Amino acid sequence: MNKLDLAETTKDPETLDHLSRDEDSDVRYYIAYNSNTTPEILDYLSKDKDPTVRWTVAEHPNTSPETLKKMSIDEESGWIKRLIKDHPNCSPETYKYLSALEILSTLQ
Repeated sequence: MNKLDLAETTKDPETLDHLSRDEDSDVRYYIAYNSNTTPEILDYLSKDKDPTVRWTVAEHPNTSPETLKKMSIDEESGWIKRLIKDHPNCSPETYKYLSALEILSTLQ
């Protein structure tokens, strides 16, 4: 089994953690996509240099409210902010912050 297949299908927390630090962004993407990825690993991946990995973290059902809050200040991407705002784990505080940003952007 190659690394991409393993990243997409493994349930082993140690393997998920190890592959989340892989130099290949495709491997990190599949870890962020894997339904077995823990909130702790998703928190680590939320700071990934690849925006596609961060985008996938922003959609993952296991992403914690705390991680979503940290991600809400992502300067690079409005679309990540929209994903966070619509996430079921988005806290009311983060939702309010992101809503205020949307209002401010329409005033500029």
